[in-house]
Amino acid sequence: MGSMSGPYLIRGSVSLPEAELLWRFSRSSGPGGQHVNTSDSQVELRFDLAATDALPQVWKERALERLASRLVGGVICVRASDHRSQWRNRETAAVRLAALLAEATAPPPRPRRATKIPRGINERRLREKKQRAETKRGRSGRDW
Repeated sequence: MGSMSGPYLIRGSVSLPEAELLWRFSRSSGPGGQHVNTSDSQVELRFDLAATDALPQVWKERALERLASRLVGGVICVRASDHRSQWRNRETAAVRLAALLAEATAPPPRPRRATKIPRGINERRLREKKQRAETKRGRSGRDW
């Protein structure tokens, strides 16, 4: 089948270290015919986020904080059983993990700077509000 399409980039030049990825395979649920009972196509990928040195310290702290609800003992776990092929499930799990870490290590957004609402926008809002009130007032029970 060839080699996996890694390394899986998280962001910039930082990628998932293949040596720190722990793979586990089991039987997948769902359809698949006779073959499904004999093949371990479900993939569980574990990555020890707390112990890794592959991520910069700032990213690591940020990821540990943001993924705290998903971590079990500092380890993050991703499962994939979308495909009937174990190989494709491995690819899917690795891509999911890389995307999850990319999102968790992203820098926080810049705080919003408060600005004054432009006069034109405020006037338009008030004009539309008056029109709506007029429409509703026109519905009152005079002509019914």
